[in-house]
Amino acid sequence: MAQPIYLDYNGTTPHAPEVIAAMRPFLEQEFGNPSSSHWYGIAPKQAVEQARRQVAGLLNCEANEIVFTSGGTESNNHAIKGIARSRRESGNHIITSCIEHPAVLEVCRALADDGFETTLLPVDRHGLVDPMELKKAIRPGTILISIMHSNNEVGTLQPIEEISAIARSRGITMHTDAAQSPGKVKVDVQALGVDLLSVAGHKLYAPKGVGALYIRSGVQPAKFCHGAGQERGWRAGTENVLEIVGLGQACEIAGRDLDNQGSRMRSLRDRLHQGLRETLGNEVALNGHPEKRLPNTLSLAFRGLAANRILEEIGLDIAASPGAACHSDQVAISHVLQAMGIAPEWAMGTLRFSLGRMTTAAEIDRALEVIPAALRKLRG
Repeated sequence: MAQPIYLDYNGTTPHAPEVIAAMRPFLEQEFGNPSSSHWYGIAPKQAVEQARRQVAGLLNCEANEIVFTSGGTESNNHAIKGIARSRRESGNHIITSCIEHPAVLEVCRALADDGFETTLLPVDRHGLVDPMELKKAIRPGTILISIMHSNNEVGTLQPIEEISAIARSRGITMHTDAAQSPGKVKVDVQALGVDLLSVAGHKLYAPKGVGALYIRSGVQPAKFCHGAGQERGWRAGTENVLEIVGLGQACEIAGRDLDNQGSRMRSLRDRLHQGLRETLGNEVALNGHPEKRLPNTLSLAFRGLAANRILEEIGLDIAASPGAACHSDQVAISHVLQAMGIAPEWAMGTLRFSLGRMTTAAEIDRALEVIPAALRKLRG
């Protein structure tokens, strides 16, 4: 049986062939510890530093501002907990948004046990944070603002440059979770003006279990992991050379192919959206900003249906992600759709289709056959 068409690239990505090729020597021959002073440590050490330069090249920063982590979740934890602890004497207030990934929201909730307070900013119908609302939320004790660069569910891009300028003018540290953005849109830490930025390897065709945290020179979060002092002391532990090499190669590819891949994915995404609109009319609606959105992300609401039932119907042909889940005759709508004020009869039938490097026009055309047929069947 043929495999289903994969339209869940925001969930995870397959390994790019060039990434696999770059990693292979460190799986098969170069097993040395990069901290070793003898011959076997030379190639692994050089490979780690090359990868650091590749990540820095994609983000437009210095290589010594990149710290390797186990992924986006650890990067977010390090950034938020690290700044909270290092700036505790200056205040205990954090500002974030109500549509952040759990790797941000749960960290802020955990910090409440240590006396930190968090303000969750609302978003509008398109999932956008209002910088003016953020400005009103700032207190004398605000030490950190963490707003995601792009939303994983609906793709909305936040006005990070404007928010960072506000933070900088008030002496507040600024972090952004950019896990979904590299390889889809430009991610330039100088233009964004952020102090910390999180990267997740498995969202850009590198392996799962590796990521990076950009820490602007001069910013001093508390150490995340104590030990022998790897990663300049920020994150101790023997480096995951194999996957760090993969992340570096993936970042080089992302920067090299950004313009072509961005426009190609946008074209295919819009082809899918337009085709479904023409077929389904007012039975389908877009979630997220119509323009300020990742070029690969299409969150669609199908009125009066349950997302899980749609996925069951199309599952042999298409792999996508639900915006709501059914449990014991109850529908749990995602916190993102709730925050955006999407009506339940639409939110409960939301699916996220996210495209990637391997998506083809033929796959999109097949999806345009499968999805309407499944909806017609479900409607009776």
